[in-house]
Amino acid sequence: MKRSRQKASRLDILAEIRRVIDCERTALRRVRSAVDSSYARAVEMLASCRGKVILTGVGKSGAIAQKITATLSSTGTPAVYLDPVEAMHGGMGLVQRQDLVLAIGKSGESDELNALLPHLRARGAKLIALTANPKSTLARRADVILHTPIVEEACPLNLAPTSSTTVALVIGDALAVALMKRRNFDAGDFARNHPGGRLGRRLSLTAADVMRAGKDNPVVRLDAGVRRLLIEITRKQAGAASIVNARGRFVGLVTDYDLRRALEGGKNPFTLSIQDVMNPHPTTVRPDTSTAQAVALMENRRNPFNVLPVVDRRGRAVGLIQVHDLHARGL
Repeated sequence: MKRSRQKASRLDILAEIRRVIDCERTALRRVRSAVDSSYARAVEMLASCRGKVILTGVGKSGAIAQKITATLSSTGTPAVYLDPVEAMHGGMGLVQRQDLVLAIGKSGESDELNALLPHLRARGAKLIALTANPKSTLARRADVILHTPIVEEACPLNLAPTSSTTVALVIGDALAVALMKRRNFDAGDFARNHPGGRLGRRLSLTAADVMRAGKDNPVVRLDAGVRRLLIEITRKQAGAASIVNARGRFVGLVTDYDLRRALEGGKNPFTLSIQDVMNPHPTTVRPDTSTAQAVALMENRRNPFNVLPVVDRRGRAVGLIQVHDLHARGL
């Protein structure tokens, strides 16, 4: 009987979780249908802003405003968060005439936020309102209204901000992404804004920065024997070696796997030539290829591989990227 009650309880919890997801999904569909030219105007205002974008909101809306601030800043739009209460006690010095304010408030009637509005207008800053109430005080004070028609919160009491905060977060993401495309913000720009993270390092570093080069680069001539190949792979501890012709041009790759496959086939590798065991058409990259692209080539495939030859424009095998080296560098 106890197990039965536990199972029923667990099923009720799952049903409630699904109900919340469905409710918030419905809210997003409703808001999507309400997207109009005001949203396009807001993006153009954001793109043409010569100052900074200031986000503000009270309570849960303030938390969402802080997240949108971070997203905008990381994607090329200078943005800061201004707490409405702090603003009334000195924080207003942050606001300048060339700034643009994005204020978030579901009801548009928050006392703390609305107390701030006249002072924003007095400083000459433009105002975009993100609200579910287009007739609110916040909306009336705004230059542009982003209407988010929230009918029902996912909260069973229809009180706690749930659907409304999800919608505000999604709209913030949509504005940031539209701005990225409007400004042709690319991976290089993203890397400059994220120099400390793994993704930033992947984008800012190139194959030349992470490859084994010079004396650490395992290279064997095509006419050398398999014994010489094994010595080179073992000595350089790279798990592979690039194969070059008599003119030093890259012609293929031999990995540990290629040699094991020859052994598993019952062949004596020392009776074979390098050409018999090498892959003549491996994936390669240029020295200026971003590390992010190189990692994607190695990982985003049905059978990921651990080494990637680096070949310059003259066809020379100038390096080898080893997945263990990438892991060691946090890439």
